[in-house]
Amino acid sequence: MTTLASLGDLGLRFAINCAALAILIFGLYYRRHGDRILASTAAMFNIFAFAVLGKLSSVEFGLAAGFGLFAILALFNLRSEQIGRIEIAYFFGAIALAVICSIEGSPTINVIAIASLTLAGVYVVDHPALMSGSRAITVTLDRIDPHLLSDPVAMRDVLSGRLGVTVTGFEIVSLNYVNELAIINLTYTKTAEEAESFSNDISPRSHSPS
Repeated sequence: MTTLASLGDLGLRFAINCAALAILIFGLYYRRHGDRILASTAAMFNIFAFAVLGKLSSVEFGLAAGFGLFAILALFNLRSEQIGRIEIAYFFGAIALAVICSIEGSPTINVIAIASLTLAGVYVVDHPALMSGSRAITVTLDRIDPHLLSDPVAMRDVLSGRLGVTVTGFEIVSLNYVNELAIINLTYTKTAEEAESFSNDISPRSHSPS
């Protein structure tokens, strides 16, 4: 009877985890940011973490919590390619949901409440209307002008003119003088007129002005 009750509780917590995951990754992240591969990866990461944490939590809570922390740290240290800060935040959220839902000892109502409040917070914080006037993008310049690199104001004006938006800030990430390439992270705003000239099919994470 105890075993059946334990399996039932595990199944209920897994269902809560999957429901919260679907809302976080597919209802919020994918609809707003559109990276199918990263959405699928985060979902699988959550499921695998839940499986391991669910097993370890029945042995010792400290060990399960330690593994959850290791999984979070591994996300930042072992990833093979660079991902954006918003993607890291959603990855962290997927892992956090697995930890919240898989660890035994908390009443089910508490798990539901914490997951619900977390999703509500993400919905508000990452809502497009909250900071609709400012956006971020990574651009790759196919030529480097040394004078612009030493003049932030001129660089901002040139980037604004080439992209057709108002650049509010930028950070030079990488310079390659061999191939004459410069990778720059920048923030920008768009007016209604600028929006018409800024192509909607440009990737939000990468652009290479000529």
